[in-house]
Formats: sequence, structure tokens, C-alpha cells
Amino acid sequence: MRERYWEIKERFEELEKKLSYPDKLGSEFQKILEEYRSLKPTYELIEELRKTEEDIEVLETLLKESPDPELEDELERLKERSSKLDERILLNLVPKSPEDKGNAILEIRAGVGGEEAALFAKDLARMYIRFAERKGWKVSIVDFTESDLGGYKEIIMLIEGKGAYGLLKFEGGIHRVQRIPITESSGRIHTSAASVAVLPEMEDVKVHINPEDLKIETFRAGGAGGQHVNRTESAVRITHIPTGITVICQDERSQHQNRAKALRILRARLKEYYESLQEEKVKTIRRTYVGSGDRSEKIRTYNFPQNRITDHRINFTVYNLEEVMDGYLDDIINALVEADLKVRLKELGIS
Repeated sequence: MRERYWEIKERFEELEKKLSYPDKLGSEFQKILEEYRSLKPTYELIEELRKTEEDIEVLETLLKESPDPELEDELERLKERSSKLDERILLNLVPKSPEDKGNAILEIRAGVGGEEAALFAKDLARMYIRFAERKGWKVSIVDFTESDLGGYKEIIMLIEGKGAYGLLKFEGGIHRVQRIPITESSGRIHTSAASVAVLPEMEDVKVHINPEDLKIETFRAGGAGGQHVNRTESAVRITHIPTGITVICQDERSQHQNRAKALRILRARLKEYYESLQEEKVKTIRRTYVGSGDRSEKIRTYNFPQNRITDHRINFTVYNLEEVMDGYLDDIINALVEADLKVRLKELGIS
């Protein structure tokens, strides 16, 4: 893995040199700049790791010559720092989904708990709006249905901003609240729930057909059409190998015309095919997040009497509920991002 670190270091320094002469880059400038920016955080960590390990080597040499308790403590501190830097670099190397960079659609629905669940759904909506505003993202309310007391039975929001989906996707699931509802006269604590679904905003499907993915066959046309029919192989059959979609065209007089028409039809069918895959993916994500809306399926609990929020997926608890409800979600989301990256690293065989 260290070889990979040094490859990144060399690549970053190569890009840095190229960007010193922007006039020579022409149309490649933007592409090189984007790669440079994407590598910079990892490069800086690698440089910090390199310097830390150099300091470790110096201290180890000194300690061999003359033991010193203070130097030994400093050595332990540097080794711990080195280990943490190593972990952060590895997390940066985990492949990111293209969707993570894009916009997010949030769907919040009241679950078990009647009016209190609807009021909690409204509180969650405000929390995410405040979080988005702090990130500099744009929030648009797409649709909503209010309850009798002004809560939300359902609200759908579009959150536009770089990396919005990548951070908010961990919010999907059942959120449980424990508090005294405004409708409760005896002061008893009630438990209610709301579901949150986070979906990536899908871009319009742009179909690119790789000629290598096509199997093109010609044969003699059949049916009505005059003397040219069956005399030449004017009919065309095109098969898109990755999807198995096949288009046959034989109603034009020339093979060239049939081929052009078949490609147009194939492009339309592929667009329809990929759009249906996108729709199915969104449906699957929504089903996964929403569940039945039952409190037992909770991913997170908001306990107002104890000023406590607990995310049950990673056993993460904070005692600043009011701040979180005002949009300060960073600590929770960062902990979820880190936990997810560690799992993915393990799946890649990197521990």
C-alpha cells in the first residue's frame, strides 16, 4: 500500500509542475486542475506521514545511543500519530460513488405516533434545511402535506449542492423521538417515529454506444418491396451485447439506410432500458429506507428529556440535541461516513 502512497505523491507533484505553465495545457487545463484538487488532501496527509516517519527514525536512532524517558514518550506519540495518518490516507483511497458528488432528494414521512409523529417530521425537515444552509446548499420544497396541528404528514425536498447526497445518504431510515407531546396534558413521555428516505437526483440518461459492444449482421430482406427484395443483403440486425437488446430493420432499400435506422431505434431502446434501471434503483432505495415506519426499526433516537441523540448503527451518542436539531449534524454524519469507509476498506482487504 505504501507504493500506492508514493505513486499519488509523484502524480500530484507532476500535476503541480504542469499547472505552473497553464498556457501550455490548453483544453487539458480544467481536467488537470480537477485531478490536482482531488489529490491534494491525500497528498498533504502523505507528506505529513512522511515527515512523521522521518522523525520516528531520528528518535529511534537517538534512543539506541542514549535512552531517555521523554524521548520515549515523544516516540510513542509520533507512532500513534503515524498510525492515525495512515488510517486517514486509506480512507481517502476508498473509491467514491459518482452519485455522492451530486444533489439529494429527501422524503420525510410521519410514522407511528399520529400528530406527534407529524410534528417530529416537521422538526426533522427544519433540521435538514438548517444543515443544508450551513453547507451553502440550496433547498427547494417539492411537495408537502400538512397535519391538523401544522406538522408534516409528508414533505419532499430537493437539496442542491456539491456532495449533498454523499453526506445525507446516511440519514435514510426510521428516526425515533422520545418527548412530551404538546397534545399531552399529563406530561407523559411519548415515543413516535418518522421515516427519512434519501435519494440521489438522477441525471438525464445520455446513451453512448460503443461500436465494440455491437454485433451487426446483414441478411436478405423479406416481404413486399419490389424487385430489390431478397436480391441483396439490405436487412440489418444489430445486437447490443451488454444488454442483449436486438433491433432488426429491413424496410429501407439500402443496407446503409437500414443500419442508420436500426441504430436510432437501438439508442431509444437503450435510453428506455437505462431509465428503467434508474427508476428501479430509486424504488429499492426508498423501500430500504422507509420500511413500515415502526419504531422498532429505528436507526436513531432523539431523547428530549435527556438532551441525547443516539445513532444505533454505530453506537454513537451525543448530548447536544438542541444544537443538532438546529442543523449542527456534522459530528454524527462524520462518524457515519468514517464508519462506512472503514467497512468498505475491510471489504477491499485493507485493515
